[in-house]
Amino acid sequence: MAAFWRTNGLRIRSHLMRNLAGFPNSRSVSGIVNSEIITSHTEKWMQDFSKKSPIELIHEVPPIKVEGRIVACEGDTNPALGHPIEFICLDKAEPAVCKYCGLRYVQDHHH
Repeated sequence: MAAFWRTNGLRIRSHLMRNLAGFPNSRSVSGIVNSEIITSHTEKWMQDFSKKSPIELIHEVPPIKVEGRIVACEGDTNPALGHPIEFICLDKAEPAVCKYCGLRYVQDHHH
């Protein structure tokens, strides 16, 4: 089977790309809905106005209060669902934002 793909893989890929070349944007053909070609995932997402965007959902989460000056964000308690660990410094007054998941952290001052 591997020999088949080594000898025919390039020919199959070339044939596929020639067939897709007829579409306006062959890199983002994602499916057919209501007899129209949806050209990107974003356009498909934006057709349903009842759903909130991911950024709107993450802004609904209140900033997480932590005691130390530095927090380690992993995105989730389950490592398989999280992201690479990011250490975030909380020296500023405004909440610090994780660059991977958008969670906000703020230092909880006990006075």
